[in-house]
Amino acid sequence: MHRLAIYDLDRTITAVPTWTPFVLHAARTRAPWRLAFAPVVVGAMLTYRAGLIERRTLKQLMHRLMVGTLAPDQSAAVAQSFADRFARHVRPGARAQIAADRAAGYRIVVASAAHRFYAARIAAALGIDDVIATEAEVDAKGRVTHRIAGANCYGADKLAMIEAWMAREGLARADAYVRFYSDHATDEPTFAWANEAIAVNPHARLRTMAGERGWPIVDWR
Repeated sequence: MHRLAIYDLDRTITAVPTWTPFVLHAARTRAPWRLAFAPVVVGAMLTYRAGLIERRTLKQLMHRLMVGTLAPDQSAAVAQSFADRFARHVRPGARAQIAADRAAGYRIVVASAAHRFYAARIAAALGIDDVIATEAEVDAKGRVTHRIAGANCYGADKLAMIEAWMAREGLARADAYVRFYSDHATDEPTFAWANEAIAVNPHARLRTMAGERGWPIVDWR
């Protein structure tokens, strides 16, 4: 039996989201003139919250305006500098639980809507090699573009991407015991699929859902 402990990243392992801080960090460190687009980004975020554009569209617009296209060395440098800076936002409880799961023989996996090229750096700092995340499109010159390749690793698409990763790794679901940790109700498909569903510092909707379904609630602050 394979033991998997799958962790969401934003607000689960980390105390705050990563995407907006990442694009702001990229703008400040690479091209401060891009910060002039911040009002446009705020407007797009409000449009998303009003339900007028999709999350995928919002992320691509934010990347295009605040980050732009990144050459391989640039993407590596900005991702690493962001991960180094962001280490202070990792929840102490997350570090402790990752260590406990690893000691118990679980394979630790991060599954996140964050873009892989920086999420993998945050995960690596925690000793995690397996990362399932949103992929940025790479052009013919090897540059990271603002476009998302494939699905945004969010909601039902996150579960589909976890299942695809397991298939690539040769892990049959029937032969795996899965723990899943997340802070948000949008991960309900993966919560329902896992053998153990653990709500981490949940928002109100997930707290209610966890109470109704008997999922444990933990505080990692």
